[in-house]
Amino acid sequence: MAVSRSERPILLVTSRVPPERVGALQALAEIAPVEVAIFEGRDHHFTESVDDPGVPTHRVSQRGAARLAARKDHWRAVVAGTAGRIALPGAWRAARMAGTPFVLWSAMWHEPTTPAFIVARPLLRRIVRDADAIATYGPHVSAHVRALGGRRVHVAPQAVDPAVWIDPIATPRDPAAPFRVLYVGRDAPGKGLEILLVAWRQTNLFEAVGAELTLLGPESASDAGLPGVRALGPVPHDEVREWLDCSDVLCMPSERTSSFVEPWGLVCNEAFHRGVPVVATDAVGAAAGGLIRDGRNGRVVPATHPVELARALTDLAVRPGAARALGEAGRRDVAPFTFPAWAAGIVAAVEDAERHAR
Repeated sequence: MAVSRSERPILLVTSRVPPERVGALQALAEIAPVEVAIFEGRDHHFTESVDDPGVPTHRVSQRGAARLAARKDHWRAVVAGTAGRIALPGAWRAARMAGTPFVLWSAMWHEPTTPAFIVARPLLRRIVRDADAIATYGPHVSAHVRALGGRRVHVAPQAVDPAVWIDPIATPRDPAAPFRVLYVGRDAPGKGLEILLVAWRQTNLFEAVGAELTLLGPESASDAGLPGVRALGPVPHDEVREWLDCSDVLCMPSERTSSFVEPWGLVCNEAFHRGVPVVATDAVGAAAGGLIRDGRNGRVVPATHPVELARALTDLAVRPGAARALGEAGRRDVAPFTFPAWAAGIVAAVEDAERHAR
């Protein structure tokens, strides 16, 4: 018996699956059959990838992802992310040849200036314009793909696991504890760690009030021997939660490079769920996408401006009441960013693609 298109699985083509993406995939599987084609690629995530995302999975090469997408009358739609030099164009061409609706899942809100991307730019723009629908990380990505000619654009909001980040509720910070700034991420180009260390030196907060800067992810040598700075290296998720609960502010000092701009920054969602305000630069996707709002739930400063970053951190250190109020606002603002909301955004893009498939 022939299977109707609505009963066919969605094929999602992506690179490594970090733990924070597992719940999203499972939420999608609850409302639509889905299979995931996972290929090896560059990993920009703070956490390691998982072996079993909890949905049917195909471990493939980038060329293998295209061969999988080429199955005629097998997929309801092919959804492909922007990672992978071969995987994305291969999945797009395969879907076109098989007559399968194609959805671009985009995280990009700028165009890199590396030689490889300049060569690939015409093809990527063609895929953006040709896609039957587009699912994006947020409004900042939506604006970018629309400017390139993309149509039928839907937001699939970034989310984290409520079982890890909402429960249990964080205990109130000890008012007598030293002011603590937390950084969570890799020591890599674009993450802005050096800018943060320059800003920390300019704040003089350790000498003035005994404040601390804790770095989760970077190795011990990354603290540059600065007073009050401690680098602990990579830590598991539950320890990140514990450090957030004993911190007054999360700092996301990302900067633009020729090859990278922070697509979102899920640690922002994690901090807001724990009631911790965020100081971020305007090169952070969560700020450009409207979750981090200056003066409402955190502070947004220009990227690569350590003086502005130092001023924002100092302001929150001397006004702890204001910092707590920003954190509570962040807890409210992040509430709609859920796995079901992400899954609904993907399905809405798929349904739109089905109605307008070429």
